[in-house]
Amino acid sequence: MKRREFLSALGAGTLVSLSPTLAMAAAAPVGRMDRLLILVELKGGNDGLNTIIPFSDDAYYALRPQLAVRADGMIKLDGKVAINKVLNPLMPMWSAGQMAILQGVGYPQANLSHFRSIEIWDTASKSDEYLPVGWLTRLFAAYPVPPQFTADAIVIGSADLGPVAGGARAIELDNPGQFSHQARLVQAMSSRGGGALAHILKVEDDVVRAAQSLGNGKTLKTEFPDHGFGHTCKTACETLANANGIAVARLTLTGFDTHQNQAGTQANLLTQLGEGLAALKTALVEMGRWDDTLILTYSEFGRRPKENESGGTDHGTVAPHFVLGGKVRGGLYGNTPSLAVLDESGNLPYQIDFRGVYASVLERWWNLPSQTVLGGKFALTQFV
Repeated sequence: MKRREFLSALGAGTLVSLSPTLAMAAAAPVGRMDRLLILVELKGGNDGLNTIIPFSDDAYYALRPQLAVRADGMIKLDGKVAINKVLNPLMPMWSAGQMAILQGVGYPQANLSHFRSIEIWDTASKSDEYLPVGWLTRLFAAYPVPPQFTADAIVIGSADLGPVAGGARAIELDNPGQFSHQARLVQAMSSRGGGALAHILKVEDDVVRAAQSLGNGKTLKTEFPDHGFGHTCKTACETLANANGIAVARLTLTGFDTHQNQAGTQANLLTQLGEGLAALKTALVEMGRWDDTLILTYSEFGRRPKENESGGTDHGTVAPHFVLGGKVRGGLYGNTPSLAVLDESGNLPYQIDFRGVYASVLERWWNLPSQTVLGGKFALTQFV
């Protein structure tokens, strides 16, 4: 039985063990790796201008005669920008100073290919640089999580490991109960195997260890919304509640590639996002984890400011992103984008380098040095 066949047999719940090339890590965990990071990927490229709306800019309405959000569809945050009204479930966190909005997040020489741009975000590379592993995989190789932790990370809502690809102890999970059952079946197989199979099972011993902790059966009182992202948030929280420790959870909400009929599609997705994140916060409070959790959204790119002829928007560059948590310093970060200043392709220049956001997570959240992991020094944003 080959390793690939073994992993395939696990189906929806798979733990990808630490690769030999990354097994040599720093001597002891440092910093605050007991703090949780939840990454929320908005897959497809979320339209930032209809998420955080520059309602005071006349160019916004000129560029989007059909798609511009009107006054009754927004909640003003200050005299320049508003948040899409369907994200109203996030407003209690905004009012409490526990939500930061990072404006104009992107990177130099933006690539507008879905595949390449998300690879840049996942590996924290330059636009012309190709790195073999995710930025969090490099982190865990240099600064391992505490040895008693169930895993480095859980990945829910996508088969792509993204920032933990290439060697992190990452659990790809749809349902924690299903994973536990499958891993117990794997454990039962061990007595029947020998030779190569025994070696594979030894290498995958972390699968069984993870299953044992995920099968404790703790339940939450929090009610989650009955939609795709709500289910993703529920699975994440149930897993976190039953784990012995996990450093990162990566959740994915897909469907943001809105080349046509954007208005209804994005409104539905942002509704799921707002409701899901609000339930996630409630569950983290229930678990006593809200103050030691940082939630960060990201997407491969934003959308072009000018609407297209199909009622949608094409691939763009920058977008705003949310940071949520009990220790977050809420507010707007970065200047409101000026739609009078577009590049030759009709896109906005970036203001905040996404690698600076990662550096802020590493240095200000986990108290770890960032330059080794990110390959350079980037300006920090003071959202924590």
